[in-house]
Amino acid sequence: MPGDPPRVPRKILVATTNPGKIAELRAMLGTDAEWVGLSQLQGVREIEEDGRTFEENARKKAVGYAKATGLWTLSDDSGLVIDALGGLPGVRSARFAGTAGPDRRAIDRANIARVLHLLQEVPLARRTARFVCHLCLASPERVLIETSGTLEGRIAQQPVGDKGFGYDPIFFVPALNKTVAQMESAEKNAVSHRGNALRRLGPLLRQLLEGSD
Repeated sequence: MPGDPPRVPRKILVATTNPGKIAELRAMLGTDAEWVGLSQLQGVREIEEDGRTFEENARKKAVGYAKATGLWTLSDDSGLVIDALGGLPGVRSARFAGTAGPDRRAIDRANIARVLHLLQEVPLARRTARFVCHLCLASPERVLIETSGTLEGRIAQQPVGDKGFGYDPIFFVPALNKTVAQMESAEKNAVSHRGNALRRLGPLLRQLLEGSD
């Protein structure tokens, strides 16, 4: 209506300090929202990811950070599930090698090295794996949306590619004949576990934003 004040985008917290995840989310959703990460907020206590499943961890983080900040919060728990390792690293994917610190690249390298060491006697045909992502959006009062996505592939015998983050250099997608770390952002988003979960979340989020004016 003429004279109406401009619409102020809703601020939504993304429950991560990983800039790669935030960049993927912004590129995928393209909704009328202001996305902020945990590193942009002060005094927010970290919520421990101690759930037994990706769903439990995503839900706990979304609800916990929403209550702590008063913001709608989008959380994901993502990881690598390797059949020959009985589902490991699973919910421990981000800390599989036990390495900590601010250097995420060093943590990624350590995690990759441990996976390759554990699989060194496993033939390529048995190195089947999948990336799994569970997303949860919560307000301070309740869970609003939950979606999931997967990407099937195999674990390569050595890292290939220099794009992406995490286990991308060793996750080989047979249908595309390349690792995720060899993909440009648009190609990765079109097939990734997080991309698949975000595509399911996008229309539901837009409906919520339209109804929250």
